[in-house]
Amino acid sequence: MTIAAEEAARHKAKMEKRKAVQDAEIAGKTIEKGLLIVNTGPGKGKSTAAFGLMLRALGHGWRVGVVQFIKGAWETGERKALDAFGDRIAWHSMGEGFTWETQDKARDIAAATRAFEMAKALMADESIRLLVLDELNIALRYDYLPLAEVVATLRARRPDLHVVVTGRNAKPELIEAADLVTEMTLVKHHFAAGVKAQAGIEF
Repeated sequence: MTIAAEEAARHKAKMEKRKAVQDAEIAGKTIEKGLLIVNTGPGKGKSTAAFGLMLRALGHGWRVGVVQFIKGAWETGERKALDAFGDRIAWHSMGEGFTWETQDKARDIAAATRAFEMAKALMADESIRLLVLDELNIALRYDYLPLAEVVATLRARRPDLHVVVTGRNAKPELIEAADLVTEMTLVKHHFAAGVKAQAGIEF
């Protein structure tokens, strides 16, 4: 593809202006802190995004933690892959399956309570720099945990700890407390066409 000299010059001038704006904006950002990140919404990819961030953190030599509030029975591909990092990952699958599988609210509350106690222990572990609380939003949605206590605990985390909370239907109080909220929107899903959950894609 050949680009005319005049078009190339216009593009260069435009990008120079864009770079100056971007450089000025970046220079103005001086705060470094642990973030509370929420991945929510009806679309696919909330946990996947959290595990991708975890992989990035591992690449920088961090120690990371995972507490799964709902999932527990499935042997997932991400867990198998991340096992290779050994004790740099503290992984705890403490759920008993999806709520429609257990059909026992008292049991689900007990499992969520145990998972939250584990989450608090990992938050207190200063070797952990990133903690993923997978499907915590689901536990909050069904009132398995006291929302005010959970939000207060997350707000009171140590200043350098990054926490990622996943699951659809994030509570407004959690969204307000968060530094970063991403809502995955559903445009099209293969389940609607009869495609089942597949290893390597869904788990």
